Amino acid sequence: MENEKTLDWLIDLVENAKSINTEEVKRNAVALVPTSLVESLMHNAASAESSKELKLLGTGIPASPGAATGVLCFSSDSVLDAIDEGQKVILVCHETSPADEIGMRMAEGIVTVRGGMASHAAVVARGWGIPAVVGVSDLEISETEIKIGGNVVEEGACISLDGSTGEVFSGEMELQESSEEISELKTILEWADEIRLGHIKVRANSDTGEDTERALSFGAEGIGLCRTEHMFMGDRLPLIQRFILAGDGSEEEKESLEELMIAQRSDLSDVISAMAPNPVTVRLLDAPLHEFLGEETPDEWLEHNPMLGTRGVRLAILREQLYRMQTRALIGALLDVKGIGKEPNADIMIPLVSEVSELNLVRSWVEEEVESVEIELRPSIGTMIETPRAAITAEEIAKSADFFSFGTNDLTQLVFGFSRDDIESRVIGMYLDEGILSANPFETLDFQGVGHVIKHAIEKGRKINPELEIGVCGEHGGDPESIRFLFEAGVDYVSCSPFRVPIARLAAAQAVLSSLK
Repeated sequence: MENEKTLDWLIDLVENAKSINTEEVKRNAVALVPTSLVESLMHNAASAESSKELKLLGTGIPASPGAATGVLCFSSDSVLDAIDEGQKVILVCHETSPADEIGMRMAEGIVTVRGGMASHAAVVARGWGIPAVVGVSDLEISETEIKIGGNVVEEGACISLDGSTGEVFSGEMELQESSEEISELKTILEWADEIRLGHIKVRANSDTGEDTERALSFGAEGIGLCRTEHMFMGDRLPLIQRFILAGDGSEEEKESLEELMIAQRSDLSDVISAMAPNPVTVRLLDAPLHEFLGEETPDEWLEHNPMLGTRGVRLAILREQLYRMQTRALIGALLDVKGIGKEPNADIMIPLVSEVSELNLVRSWVEEEVESVEIELRPSIGTMIETPRAAITAEEIAKSADFFSFGTNDLTQLVFGFSRDDIESRVIGMYLDEGILSANPFETLDFQGVGHVIKHAIEKGRKINPELEIGVCGEHGGDPESIRFLFEAGVDYVSCSPFRVPIARLAAAQAVLSSLK
């Protein structure tokens, strides 16, 4: 087995390095370990023989690594029903939204018709370590079956997927289980941590206490992105829908906000408590409206391009009480964690800022809420740099932001003018085949374009504040090539999905070693 060979190689490498036990030998060992090996050891893999025996149905974008097999289900409800019957499930749908996350979490794997590396399905699946294939453009879904590659598969039949290759198969795949505790891998990552100490940190993207504990077990040094919109999923979805559709200043708005605040305070307490005393960066709500309202969106809230519409700071300015409520929830969570004897550490991040006046206005609301409570803990208030205008005007924005965090998913989308939910399945593959692009820019950072914008923003931001903390919380924070570039550009930390933290730890150390040559 290939995985066994690579694991044997790793064991020999570490044993030899330990026998000599010099810093130079340890550094050489860290430099030699491929990040792809770390990734392969952390996920179930498809048996090579099993893959050959199964019928290939189609191929999409390999959005989250690992292999999975289970019965075909088309909705979260059918996923839960099948699990109640003791079955393992593959969720197949057109695309996913926060409303689907209960079923997504319970599925063995996920396949979608639409989407790319930065789509909802891909980001959530990577965060939970669930294999996923997205952007299977020739996949057709009806009420009782799917059609793909000229084949028909009925709901309830068994299918398999390989999230590392993007392949979808009919039938049950034999899986090679991931290795739980590999002491040699732990040793390599500890050596990697020693190398990058004082140079670059690795944090995780997490929004639940459970995922935060998992991120800690993988070696995360904080939470670089806590997506508060993920806390409004499942049975809480009606609450945020009720708030959005309620009249501004109405009694219904007040009631829905109060319920949301109680739920959010509890969730934030879990995350901050699990990570204490390490830092947690809490991003205020930043989901496009269609992810919350779905097919029931009333005409007055319909948008032609929701990703560029009423989201982030824009929704907050329209509905002032939203971010005020979230700030109160965060302050309450800090008090709760302090009350159980831990040292909470959390900051507030304002998303999708394009104009410093947006940041100034919303920051004033946040500060008013913080100052209204007797609390020693004063969260820093920073912003995401994810629009080109924010990056271009970083010198102005740095005057009002305590820190920057680059949201590279949106920044890539906006610099290229690519729709991250559409372009990968239709265009990127052809662009790669024709040599128009050398890499998918949603997987590996575009150094010339997006990278240039990032460098400009870092330079201008630190011109105003040389101590300005700068992080990256897009999916590029877990990509080894991107990490090397970002380290050289001067970021203080990268943040990625929990299951990518070990990969980022190794890649960050290798970036430091390259800079020392």
